[in-house]
Amino acid sequence: MSAASSTTAVPALDKVDFLKLQNGSDIRGVAIGGVEGEPVSLTEPVTEAIAAAFAAWLLEKKKADAPKRLKISIGHDSRVSAQMLQDAVSRGIAGAGLDVVQYGLASTPAMFNSTLTEDDAFFCPVDGAIMITASHLPYNRNGLKFFTNAGGLGKPDIKDILERAVHIYKKFMVEGLTNSEKQTSTSIKRVDYMSVYTSDLVKAVRRAAGDIEKPLEGFHIVVDAGNGAGGFFAAKVLEPLGAKTSGSQFLEPDGMFPNHIPNPEDKTAMKAIIQAVLDNKADLGIIFDTDVDRSAAVDSTGCELNRNRLIALMSAIVLEEHPGTTIVTDSVTSDGLTTFIEKKLGGKHHRFKRGYKNVIDEAIRLNPIGEESHLAIETSGHGALKENHWLDDGAYLMVKLLNKLASARAAGRGGGSKVLTDLVDGLEEPGFAVELRLKIDQNHSDLKGGSFRDYGEAVLKHLENCVDSDPKLQKAPVNYEGVRVSGSGGWFLLRLSLHDPVLPLNFEAPSREDAVKLGLAVAAATKEFPALDTSALDKFVQAF
Repeated sequence: MSAASSTTAVPALDKVDFLKLQNGSDIRGVAIGGVEGEPVSLTEPVTEAIAAAFAAWLLEKKKADAPKRLKISIGHDSRVSAQMLQDAVSRGIAGAGLDVVQYGLASTPAMFNSTLTEDDAFFCPVDGAIMITASHLPYNRNGLKFFTNAGGLGKPDIKDILERAVHIYKKFMVEGLTNSEKQTSTSIKRVDYMSVYTSDLVKAVRRAAGDIEKPLEGFHIVVDAGNGAGGFFAAKVLEPLGAKTSGSQFLEPDGMFPNHIPNPEDKTAMKAIIQAVLDNKADLGIIFDTDVDRSAAVDSTGCELNRNRLIALMSAIVLEEHPGTTIVTDSVTSDGLTTFIEKKLGGKHHRFKRGYKNVIDEAIRLNPIGEESHLAIETSGHGALKENHWLDDGAYLMVKLLNKLASARAAGRGGGSKVLTDLVDGLEEPGFAVELRLKIDQNHSDLKGGSFRDYGEAVLKHLENCVDSDPKLQKAPVNYEGVRVSGSGGWFLLRLSLHDPVLPLNFEAPSREDAVKLGLAVAAATKEFPALDTSALDKFVQAF
């Protein structure tokens, strides 16, 4: 089977700063033009060079398998640039002498799964996998995520791959791109791997319900895929399990995302799934992000099960299965969540840093040093379980919720999604919560030629000193990121963004008035730093 070769003429290759495409453990860039001030950075030749670099990196890692010809699977979400980049990635891999297995529209978790599945009919397991996605970012962006059977690649691996890509791209500039196009057509297979992945999810629910064929019969569950890659969940997972899915919406892939951003943290997106649940009198609503590695739910009354509530719900489920286990979360989780996990559920809450890879890697690190952990989950909806190879899989998280519904039904307990809502009963929630973003002006003279990171660290250090001298404020005794402080019945966290010249500032308090008291303490400390744009904070404290 031959791949569609690129129909666009290859332009004279421009110089590219490859390292700027790194976004933590992913690669992100602008893939199509049309947005003012956002020039295309993830071109076809750039993408091809990065794919060839991943192939070279993989060959080095899998030296022991040298006699075997290595295979890499490629999938993509619904973005408009997906096909173009899939062709470029295929050329890069084939040009490096590896085989390509294209999956077409797929989810990020399915791509990792393809490195574990053992099924020759689907050319599995593959040696590496690439997902073409930029999660919930606007339509003009795209990116790449990489996997081996050890999981997603980390920051140092991505840096290594981008450094290799620089040399490959230079070679392209000299030799042109013709060679890889010739090789591509001979080394591509296409398979419907999503059918294998969805079949595994269906089996997991049936197993949890005692091998009942249709354990969700009688349940009405609506899905909102936000026109991303998650539309499969209604017809390929819920319906075979017996659930009614009428009223599900935005299941068709559309890379312009015409209805709402596919993001379980987005207020408009959550409003849309709540409305669908209420309009259809459904038992449960499920919403995914674009590439299905994040998710959230809504109960039959329209109550959101996302952010702290989703973490509380997953903690309750996991702690039933593994009493006393440690739950690893990101840094912006609430104090009420800690109390719920530790006092009500009898677990341990390990609040770590932002960034889903940080949270997952920390849970993996804890296990061999004697601290058992079975769940790593971020407020963004990225959640990974030890039982599922520490893969952050939005569909698998929802399967864990479905398991609870199905097993309750099998045991003769009805009540629809109340089974789930009851599990988070007793979670204390703040009366007021807000996140503000304080930007660092990198061109300001106060940086004195230093980096925004150094400047941000100086802001945090100064704030810490101010807090130490204020008896009304108390620094968190254990903290891994930024400055987290309790006071006025609530808390705030000021931290440095993982990638951008921004200091996100989170408040949670019993009331807005209490949050403002905390805000005034931050405002007093940050006024010493003229390169820090505190206008959002000033407006917040003055508006009260």
